[in-house]
Amino acid sequence: MELARHLRVENVARLNPTAPRQIDVSRSVADAVDLMRRERVGCLLVTRNGKLVGIFTERDLLKRVLAVGKPLADPLIEVMTENPASVHINEPIRNAIRTMEEGGYRHLPVVDENDRPVGVLSAKRIVRYLVEHFPALVHNQPPQPNQYPEHAEGA
Repeated sequence: MELARHLRVENVARLNPTAPRQIDVSRSVADAVDLMRRERVGCLLVTRNGKLVGIFTERDLLKRVLAVGKPLADPLIEVMTENPASVHINEPIRNAIRTMEEGGYRHLPVVDENDRPVGVLSAKRIVRYLVEHFPALVHNQPPQPNQYPEHAEGA
């Protein structure tokens, strides 16, 4: 099956999203940082009553907390990314890739039909999936496909 068709037919569940690490919206930035450190993750899905309401990433910590000198005791809701883009577990893989590419996201929450987090999709996981399923296509690409040498190489 060709790549474009495969990405259109296969759903996000095939990517085996990472189990979501969640934190309640009422917690503090310090609680989030502690959980991220203990779980060794780069993002947390922020929930209210089990439903996704935000995401807190290392980038949020650097730009919205540390760079501006906010105290770690501040509420997480003040520095998280509210209403993050997400993808449903049964959506085609191409939708997830398009969402991540258009938004410049490294992490994408995966939710069920009730907007409850069921996983996190990372750019690394998508690349790994492509390499495993299309090794010849991935490994045979030149580093810069549209660049051609000005002069022939060799003798």
